Amino acid sequence: MLVKKYPAEVVSIKNPVDTLYLLELSSLEKPFKFLPGQFLHLALDEYDPSQGWPESRCFSIQAQSGPGRIVISFSAKGRFTNRMAAELKEGKQVSVKLPYGSLFQDVPGNGRCVFIAGGTGITPFISLFTDASFARYNHPKLYAGFRSKNYDLYGDYLSQAKTVNSAFDFIVRYEDTSGMLDIAEIAGSEQPDSVFFLSGPPLMIKNFRDYLEQAGIDKANIRTDDWE
Repeated sequence: MLVKKYPAEVVSIKNPVDTLYLLELSSLEKPFKFLPGQFLHLALDEYDPSQGWPESRCFSIQAQSGPGRIVISFSAKGRFTNRMAAELKEGKQVSVKLPYGSLFQDVPGNGRCVFIAGGTGITPFISLFTDASFARYNHPKLYAGFRSKNYDLYGDYLSQAKTVNSAFDFIVRYEDTSGMLDIAEIAGSEQPDSVFFLSGPPLMIKNFRDYLEQAGIDKANIRTDDWE
């Protein structure tokens, strides 16, 4: 799928908790085209072909909210994302290019898949769970960890995923009440030939990947969303 550039407009931006934001964008021209698990580059400045692509940052595409509309999540914790939080308002025009990545493009159709997400790392998984292609997955399971229940903004999407694939199961853990995700516990309760998908903070991904490799999981069965 070719990467294309899109002028887009902010439909809404919400700040439900702390520094976490939900951003909905609408294409001003052709509809966005992407596959589950892919990501985009978002630039706050207008794209001028004579000047090249402006400063941008990568974000997982969380969901398609309607024709020509997509949703992403972001945390305002760095210079660019703090600028996003300050400047993005309903109606503001931005520049987007997509799609990038191939997280789910070669997954075996009959193998068991385990999804492990920390915080907003759940977003690339949401784009799969709410897509019709998710129906072919064999008893998929999600382990998701959040700082607290206030940071868990994805319950409606997980309910929708159950309608796409009735065999889908998920466990959500809140750090403030039940601690962080335990990769040893997860690996011990799953089949060793499963495909493990990891998405979340870089240190979490590294530690979980290292544990799975040391536990004998085939490296080809450890997939990570770590483009950052």
